[in-house]
Amino acid sequence: MAQNSQPGIIPAPRLGRESLNLPNLVTVTRLALAGVLFALIDLGDWWITSAVLFAIAASTDAFDGWLARRSGQVTVLGRILDPFADKIIVGGTFIFLLTPGDGRSSGVTAWMVVLVIGREMFVSSLRGFLEQRGRDFSASLAGKAKMVLQCVALTAALVSLAPLPVWPWLVPLRDILLWSAVAVTVWSGLVYVVRGIRLIRDG
Repeated sequence: MAQNSQPGIIPAPRLGRESLNLPNLVTVTRLALAGVLFALIDLGDWWITSAVLFAIAASTDAFDGWLARRSGQVTVLGRILDPFADKIIVGGTFIFLLTPGDGRSSGVTAWMVVLVIGREMFVSSLRGFLEQRGRDFSASLAGKAKMVLQCVALTAALVSLAPLPVWPWLVPLRDILLWSAVAVTVWSGLVYVVRGIRLIRDG
């Protein structure tokens, strides 16, 4: 017997064979690259390779979404995996850079990790709460700016650990980028909170 639908409840979407497509394969590949990246950071001495790998994994963030929309292959699985991959790549890199493999300072502090991870957890919970009720809580310009700045800052942190020629400006630039990324992360989180409160009040 079919269950009676309850008012205000959106039927749960189903995962089908359409989820096995190229955009989702790109997303899964990004997750695999993240695993390799974390292993290299943990080993140390592979900083330039790690920076290049991180840049590839992070920069393809927009590619899988663009590919899915262009080919008409936007799926439930893709909507789940894509932001998950972003958070694993960025959040995982912040965590692994707390104690890089060779014991040198990457510029990443415990406070940075707490603020970045805490913001992502809260916004993801808020998004799930609102979208379950049919509210549009898609990414904003502030969220996209946060992602770009985080990626630039983490790339600089990885490069700063490499045994390069003396670049006296590299470490100060890295620290400025890291703290700027954290500041924008917190600011974008507040933007989402204000937006979420408005949606709940209107709702």
